[in-house]
Amino acid sequence: MSTGPAGHVARSTVRPHSETTRGTRVRAQLRTFLRTSDGVPIEAVYDPGAVVYDPGSAVYDISRTPADHPVFVVAHGFTGAADRPHVRRVAQAFARYGAVVTFSFRGHGASGGRSTVGDREVLDLAAAVRWARELGHARVGTVGFSMGGSVALRHAALHPRQTDAVVSVSAPARWYYRGTAPMRRLHWLVTRPEGRVVSRYGFRTRIHHRDWDPVPLSPVQAVPRIAPTPLLIVHGDADGYFPVDHPRMLAAAAAGQGELWLEPGMGHAEHAASDELLSRIGEWVAGRAG
Repeated sequence: MSTGPAGHVARSTVRPHSETTRGTRVRAQLRTFLRTSDGVPIEAVYDPGAVVYDPGSAVYDISRTPADHPVFVVAHGFTGAADRPHVRRVAQAFARYGAVVTFSFRGHGASGGRSTVGDREVLDLAAAVRWARELGHARVGTVGFSMGGSVALRHAALHPRQTDAVVSVSAPARWYYRGTAPMRRLHWLVTRPEGRVVSRYGFRTRIHHRDWDPVPLSPVQAVPRIAPTPLLIVHGDADGYFPVDHPRMLAAAAAGQGELWLEPGMGHAEHAASDELLSRIGEWVAGRAG
């Protein structure tokens, strides 16, 4: 599926609105299309956050500018999109701690292109992070779920100066895992022509028909390259897609340079993340992306 270097920096097709110049607080939601470095249009949404959380004083301040508080860039899971209810719920939770950028990966939602299931999606996340910086934010935290979690890890490794904190939730450690029934079904969707038809019309997700060539850097290979950027790995011990050996492999690869939260009773990705967990992640990013 690879067609060019995944390390290229993406650019936006729009310049920031007059109210979004550096040092000015945006108070309304913004929607736009970004263009990745390989030319794919990506739908993106910016929520300024109703209030700003100061982790030092544990209070909320409505007077500070984008340069003063972090922005959360949320990378959704496979078949998600910026306007899916579970993604909006995540954005609403993080808006208590800063601004939030959500976007739809290629092949998802209103974005163009076709999904490469974690390979070229690094360029989509790079475009969203760049937009967050253009909007005036000096501190950026990326939070990815499932496929988006693997993309967040790979993005931090391939773009070491773009993000200030990284959170990976329910991500795989290695490619081609088929050890659970949900992952065997997902591989059918991705690799079989009839599966891609089901994905397109049943899940509104358009998948590229080509195999990876070359095989991209895996999440566990990416993790050692992330330090010294703060890293948090979150995983449920009841995840039906990836068992707990995946987060443990990722944590071991971090060699003491990351944190691991194994959440009792939690299932998979955004749908399984409780409001309490999202609040803890929000506090973690607000405290580390400084």
